[in-house]
Amino acid sequence: MKLISNRALREFSESYRQAEEPLQAWRHIIEHNTFQNFADLRQAFASVDKVGDRYVFNIGGNKYRLIATIAYSIQTVWVKHVLTHAEYDEGAWK
Repeated sequence: MKLISNRALREFSESYRQAEEPLQAWRHIIEHNTFQNFADLRQAFASVDKVGDRYVFNIGGNKYRLIATIAYSIQTVWVKHVLTHAEYDEGAWK
C-alpha cells in the first residue's frame, strides 16, 4: 500500500522519541503489504478498530493511537492523526 504521509509519523516522533520505532514498524507493514478489506487488515493488525470511516491503530503497546483513512481500491493509506492515548481519549480527532 502507499502511505500518505510518513512526515506525520516523523513529526510525532520528534516530540515522542519512544514512538519512532513502533510507528516505523507500522509503516513498514503497511507499505510492504496489500490489504483488500478490513479482514485482511485485521490479520496484520489484530487490535485495529474501525470508527466510522476511519481506522484506529494501537501503536507502541497501546501508548499511542494512529488514525487513518484507507482506500482499498487504490491501495492508499492517509494518516489523519497520531496521538498519545490521552489525546485520543479526549476525542477532538472525531
